[in-house]
Amino acid sequence: MDFYDTRVIKSASTAIVLDNGEIREISNNFSSGAAVRVLDSGSWGFVSQDGASENLDAALGSAKRLARAAKIKSPRNPVRLAPIEKPNLQNLPEVKENPEDIPIEDKVKLLFEIEKSARIEGIKSTNAIYSESIITVKYSSSEGLDCEYSLNRVGFAVSAIAQSEGIYQIGRESRFGVMGFEFFKKHNAFELARKAADTAVELLSAKTPKAGTYPVILDQELAGVFIHEAVGHAVEADHVLEGNSILAGKIGEQIASPLITVYDDPSLHEYGYYPFDDEGAESKRTTLIENGVLKSFIHSRESAGQLGGSSRNSRAQGYARPVIRMSNTFIAPDGMKFEEMLAELKDGIYLKGSRGGQVNPGEGVFQFNAERGFMVENGELTTPLRDVSLSGHTLEILNSVAAVGNDREMNSGRCGKAGQLVPVSDGAPHVLVRKAMVGGSG
Repeated sequence: MDFYDTRVIKSASTAIVLDNGEIREISNNFSSGAAVRVLDSGSWGFVSQDGASENLDAALGSAKRLARAAKIKSPRNPVRLAPIEKPNLQNLPEVKENPEDIPIEDKVKLLFEIEKSARIEGIKSTNAIYSESIITVKYSSSEGLDCEYSLNRVGFAVSAIAQSEGIYQIGRESRFGVMGFEFFKKHNAFELARKAADTAVELLSAKTPKAGTYPVILDQELAGVFIHEAVGHAVEADHVLEGNSILAGKIGEQIASPLITVYDDPSLHEYGYYPFDDEGAESKRTTLIENGVLKSFIHSRESAGQLGGSSRNSRAQGYARPVIRMSNTFIAPDGMKFEEMLAELKDGIYLKGSRGGQVNPGEGVFQFNAERGFMVENGELTTPLRDVSLSGHTLEILNSVAAVGNDREMNSGRCGKAGQLVPVSDGAPHVLVRKAMVGGSG
């Protein structure tokens, strides 16, 4: 046995779901468990267990046997783990109002008020969700690492559906963060709920654009989703090693417009924050792209040992096996104001928000659905648009960026990979792209 580590995790969460003014769910969940890994030459043994985790000797013994059996049955080259230092736990998010101190009745009342704000004329259906959790992670390893943190996450989501003459349109808004109940002083949930409703109603009368190639401006949310999906997954070192990344072998090459600088930063107090990753590596900023030049992939200790680089992005959902994941990924702001960008665009399309999509990091092709859009004529926003999508090739879009705004915003969500969901944030300022394929999305 060359190495072993253990993670002991305890979590408590509360969820409230309202549907059309009625409580559909109020739930409390408590869980505890552990994950144990053993490395024997080039083979890993992994064991997870639910419930009591005081005595990990049996799990460690099982993981040892699994690693040894894997080594005998299918020998692999020895694994070199990149070295890490003991994390320095500093600048942890401050909780001013502990959500556990707020009565559940107050949380339900707040959510009712949020949902009520979305019930404007034209809205046929509303839904609102409140979510809070506190998680404690204790990590230790055979290298002598022993560290622990607790983290609060809280947030809400609201959606509103408008209907007219058989047409349905939806508006959504959500915010999630790493803080206490004071989160609701930072974000005006009532205003956001009204914004979701306004969007749904406005989309009823919006037009569908003619598919084609246009100069476009992406808003902060869509540009953030693009950088997460099309670039972020391509810089995950496991994809690189598996031959499933268009960015393999391109470190040091110009892959984007010189206006593009991209970071992944788990130390930012955004939804993807963690003080150390699930291998005990301290959270620090990684420069992925600097002035258009690819600078780094994101790594686990194993991939950093193979490819070089720093390990700080090994993450797991609960006590699952850690895999390489993004945290808070964003395009750095530049100097242009949105009004200047519209003037620069002259005629084209402004795309706002995201309704998901798909990307192939190996081929570098993507297709995203925007929530809505506007025609831009002579530098002015004109016809509202719906059912709009953005598609193309990652490297072509990156090299077609003509301007980057000064107004970065971050958006929170969960990213799926290897059957696991983890909290992430992505963001960007407004971004002007010289040409992109815009089409109708169902």
